[in-house]
Amino acid sequence: MATELTMYLSFDGNCEEAFKFYEKVLSGKLQMMMRLGDAPPEVPRTPETANRIMHARLKVGEYQLMGGDSPQPHSSKPQGFCANIMVDTPNEAERIFRELSDGGKVKMPIGETFWARRFGMLTDKYGIPWMVNCEKPM
Repeated sequence: MATELTMYLSFDGNCEEAFKFYEKVLSGKLQMMMRLGDAPPEVPRTPETANRIMHARLKVGEYQLMGGDSPQPHSSKPQGFCANIMVDTPNEAERIFRELSDGGKVKMPIGETFWARRFGMLTDKYGIPWMVNCEKPM
């Protein structure tokens, strides 16, 4: 049986913008971007909600990141998790951290720790909490 655990992020109308940003920063490739207006007619929508993203999928290396705009009025601020990205080099960790934190808020500046060559925490401009980690070799 194949099992995969994938993070699914929720947004309030800016999923498309966020996923295009993540595609660039994470050197990924958008695999799917479906709007609510593309759904079958029986799926409820209004002219105001037709452009909201129903489902987005971004491939980053071997992994996927998924998300969509929450159905209104069920949108809420993300809490209780951090999206974590593991990279191989300190330079890549610093680049990703710098780009993800642009317009956001740094919680813990990127730097060396006892477990990592580089580690930092931030909330990006879309309200998504991230950890960027480049572990030390064992």
